[in-house]
This record gives sequence, C-alpha cells and structure tokens, in this order.
Amino acid sequence: MQMIKCVILVLLFASSSYIGVLIAKKYQARVRELKEMKASLAIFATKIKLTYEPIPQIFQELAYKQQSNISHLFQTASNNMKELPAGQAWLEALEKVNTNLKKEDIEVLKGLSSLLGKVDLEGQVREVELVDHFLDKQIEIAQEESKKSEKMYKTLGVTIGLAMVIIFI
Repeated sequence: MQMIKCVILVLLFASSSYIGVLIAKKYQARVRELKEMKASLAIFATKIKLTYEPIPQIFQELAYKQQSNISHLFQTASNNMKELPAGQAWLEALEKVNTNLKKEDIEVLKGLSSLLGKVDLEGQVREVELVDHFLDKQIEIAQEESKKSEKMYKTLGVTIGLAMVIIFI
C-alpha cells in the first residue's frame, strides 16, 4: 500500500511539474513563431520585388520552408486565394489557424491584409516593412514576457506538485 502511495505521489509531482513546463513552452513558441513570421515576410517582400511571382505561389513556397504553425498559416492563406482576394484570404487564414500568437500579434498581421494584392509592388513592400517594424516590437514584448513567465510557471508547477505531495502525505 505504501509503495502505491509513493508511486502516485511521484506521478502527481511529475505531472504538475510537466504542466508548468508545457505552459512555459507556449511563451517560447510565441517568440519562435514571431521570428519565423518576420523572416517569412522578409522573404515575401524580396520575392515580390525581384521575381514578380503571384502571391499564392510565394505563400505556397513559404509554407514549405517553415515547420510550425506559421507554415500552416501560409498554406491556408494560399489555398484561400483560389476563391478569395489576397487580403481577405490572409484575414481568414489568421482567424482559422491556431498559433501561439496573441491577439495583439494577430492584429499586427491583419494590417498586411489592407493592401495585399490591391496596390502595386512597391506599396505591398512598404506595407510588409511596416508590419515587420511592428513585429520587431512584438518580438521584444514576447521575449520579455517569456523571460518573466517561463521561470514563474516552471517554479509554480514544481511548487504546486510539492504542495500536493505534502498534503497527501
């Protein structure tokens, strides 16, 4: 009976700690996705300037180059462009795809939809640069939040696990 109780307490502590680590990883994932989005938009701006490829084709290429939720975002937007204008397709993709991005990050990215496919190449490049500038600020904010929150959630998971073990002993 004591052995079963010890095993349950160890599992309780381990699962509580693991939950803390999982929550902390969401903050890391947000920073990573923002950086991937920034890099993808830089590639997008370069491609529309130099190659004159259609937006759906560029988004398709970006989807293959990324491996996170950002890939799925570009893939969904590209697929949506078969039926919708580019700006509307981008908005729908942002709303549909589950990412680790916060509402503020999504709002920054929605700004891209206003001119996407509606203006000349130079206007689109300027809009991407503007969104890129806002993404820099979002990355800074996300990194600060990550530093604060990661440690807190990891510690909180361990502390709650220890508290539950103590209570059940």
